[in-house]
Amino acid sequence: MRMLTRQKEKKREKEKGRRERERERMEWIRESVASVRSIQFRQLLTQAVSLGLIVTSALIIWKGLMCFTGSESPVVVVLSGSMEPGFKRGDILFLHMSKDPIRAGEIVVFNVDGREIPIVHRVIKVHEREDTGKVDVLTKGDNNYGDDIVLYADGQRWLHRHHIMGRAVGFLPYVGWVTIIMTEKPIIKYILIGALGLLVITSKD
Repeated sequence: MRMLTRQKEKKREKEKGRRERERERMEWIRESVASVRSIQFRQLLTQAVSLGLIVTSALIIWKGLMCFTGSESPVVVVLSGSMEPGFKRGDILFLHMSKDPIRAGEIVVFNVDGREIPIVHRVIKVHEREDTGKVDVLTKGDNNYGDDIVLYADGQRWLHRHHIMGRAVGFLPYVGWVTIIMTEKPIIKYILIGALGLLVITSKD
């Protein structure tokens, strides 16, 4: 009887030890999973903050360029061939807008009422108003036959100062084709933005 009792006690102790080890093992697994999840969340949060900092830095740089150049759009892309051979479609122009009067022969970027896309053309004639002394300008594309009056708003014959976004002071050839392709094929833009965002978020560095 005593031997049977001892065997039962040993069996119970062995079963108890097995259950205890199983409990410790499960507890270790739960703690490990929780730790991994915590690390993944921290990494995701860190990468999201990094992405936000990149976007914020780009906006700050853009605003700084606007203040430095005096232009609401310091960099524009040539979208047509109206200024060939000087500027070709896909070239990037750098703009500057000073208080100096605009002169004939200068290349300017301007907005037209009713049009969303700015135009890059050359000033071919200036007109000084007798009442205010302000200078208005008439533009034309180097590769176009006629002036831009047909592009202006109905009844408008001159561009005023507020239409001018800036003077072209430099350019980079063909770099703007990336913008043109993404504008004409939005799916490429969304794929590129998604890929860049995923790269930043999944980066381990």
